[in-house]
Amino acid sequence: MKRNIVIAAVTAAALIGGGTATALATTGDDTGSARQTADTRLSGDDVRDDQDGADDRDDDAARVSSSDVTAPEAIASALKHTSGTAVSAELDDEDDSAKVVWKVDVLSGDNTWHSVSVDPSSGKVLGSHADDEDDTAQVRATLKGSSVTAEEAAKAAADKGVVTSVDLDEDGKNKSWEAETRTSGGAEQDWKIDLKTGKVTADRSDAQDDAAADDQD
Repeated sequence: MKRNIVIAAVTAAALIGGGTATALATTGDDTGSARQTADTRLSGDDVRDDQDGADDRDDDAARVSSSDVTAPEAIASALKHTSGTAVSAELDDEDDSAKVVWKVDVLSGDNTWHSVSVDPSSGKVLGSHADDEDDTAQVRATLKGSSVTAEEAAKAAADKGVVTSVDLDEDGKNKSWEAETRTSGGAEQDWKIDLKTGKVTADRSDAQDDAAADDQD
């Protein structure tokens, strides 16, 4: 009687232990599956990120190829329409549409900002509207004593490739014009243009960022 009770207890313990082992094994399998699923998901995200980057580069290339009007020409056209000082110009989509235009920011004499849209095929001004900016005083201070205009900066950077944007960098110690160019092969590069001499140099901070990104990869 007692022996039978002991055997029953041992059997129950074995069943319980086996059940526990099975549960643990199942838990281990689930963890492995979850980890594998996560790894697969991350790999898929990386592929999508790479594809998104490639799509962005293709879009940028399409913008450049669709423009017959250069950055200096777009700036000249904008200033003919709206008098003032050109502070930036960029080849970009118009209001989230598929249409690509030159967007030129002009600061007028009464400190009113104007965003002028220029057709990249004909150079015709498509329209303009007033913009609100809060860095007018800083822009004025940066341009004080400058002898190089945005148009001249774009012309200087054109020796490095097709200029897709030019902008005034009024932050930090080394104030300058900044320009982005694209070569025929599709490579992008940022440049700094001296406000007084018009000298073009590679944007070292941009090069350092690229090097850091390569190191992380």
